[in-house]
Amino acid sequence: MINEAIILAGGLGTRLRSIIKNMPKPMANICGKPFLEYIIEYLRKQKIKRVILSVGYKYEIIKEYFGENYKGMDITYVVEKEPLYTGGAIKYSIKDVNSKEVFIINGDTFFNLNLNIFYNLHKNKKAILSIALKKMEFNQRYGVVEINKDNKIIGFFEKNKRNNVLINGGIYIINCDFIQSLMAKEKFSFEKDFLEENYKKYEFYGFPFEEYFIDIGVPEDYERAKIEFEKIQYKG
Repeated sequence: MINEAIILAGGLGTRLRSIIKNMPKPMANICGKPFLEYIIEYLRKQKIKRVILSVGYKYEIIKEYFGENYKGMDITYVVEKEPLYTGGAIKYSIKDVNSKEVFIINGDTFFNLNLNIFYNLHKNKKAILSIALKKMEFNQRYGVVEINKDNKIIGFFEKNKRNNVLINGGIYIINCDFIQSLMAKEKFSFEKDFLEENYKKYEFYGFPFEEYFIDIGVPEDYERAKIEFEKIQYKG
């Protein structure tokens, strides 16, 4: 089992700026705690021992809150001097990973899947890259991921498919050496410039999960998260 995770927590959060002024998006308050704390607590419960926080905008707020240890978990900070986007952030952070594989977690999404089950699916396919996919009965906001019966990713599509689809849930398992060998640019989107450009050349896998998922990237879903987290008591 992998015991390290990179959390991408360096985004500017421009769409939430009117609500969480002068605050990194992952530190948005949800029921009295930063959203990022729910993610880190989730990882702790999943037996992750070390978290690498890829940070940028007002990272000092994050570092002051969490320090270098959270309930026995080691926390390392990789600070972007300028925005590197998701791909550049992964490339920059992966240098601090000690193991051959690592979980990558988006810092503005919460996907309550079992990481051990996800890892076993990944391992059984001997995959170099796997994506946790969220089943959506109705989809307006997200691009769609298609897989074949063997769980190999066969397509990424824009928001034109809306009913009973799979979306990227923002949790990955990646082989560190493989990723580093292909990441030539310094600033790029992991989703658009890496996944969508390489899935036909290499075997990337996607595994569907039905567990609770939310993305706080827009004001409506941020407000929804506050209601739902109170209700289902994701308080650590």
